[in-house]
Amino acid sequence: MSVIDLLDKGGPIAWILFGYSVVALAIVIERSIFFARLGRLPGNFESQIIGALRRGDADRVLAGATGPEARLMRALVQASGEGVQDLGRVGSRVGSEELQRMERGFRTLGIMGNTATLLGLFGTVTGMIKAFMVIESAGGRVDAQALAGGIWEAMITTGVGLAVALPILILLHTLEGMADRRAHAMRTYASLVLENLPHVPELDEGPVSHHSKAVADAV
Repeated sequence: MSVIDLLDKGGPIAWILFGYSVVALAIVIERSIFFARLGRLPGNFESQIIGALRRGDADRVLAGATGPEARLMRALVQASGEGVQDLGRVGSRVGSEELQRMERGFRTLGIMGNTATLLGLFGTVTGMIKAFMVIESAGGRVDAQALAGGIWEAMITTGVGLAVALPILILLHTLEGMADRRAHAMRTYASLVLENLPHVPELDEGPVSHHSKAVADAV
């Protein structure tokens, strides 16, 4: 039996679940390409940016850097150079924007992954209702083989629902892990910038910890 025949026997619910799988696959491919092209900082960039901040030429070091971490650091350095006092708010805004870009499509995947099994169960229940309606209309005199065939056709939607939901949820958690790692890197680099900006007042006391906490809360 081909996949098309299987979906035909499963009815409209099976086709809806097939649509789920197509949409989810498109989102996963798009997000995978997005993360692959997001750009990464070199492994020794922490020491480079710390030295650049202390020398006052962070703009030069950040000019060729790519990725959300670099964009966040550039925003903080630029805001500091413009005399902005509440750098934590700047970090919160930019960090939230970068995180939103990375998590685009995650909510859709979550909804589809969580509802696919319920849709499959719904299709099975409606199929069983139809099967028992046939039994009732026949006065209970139904061939066992025909009844078994109707039941397994009703169970198709549950199987399809599980087959769709499990990969979606696994891929969603994989993508969430990738976004979490980049968010952690953003928090780390934001803290480095705030701790090493030479003109942040009272560097060893309240302002730095306040700014760092605000950025951490955002990303």
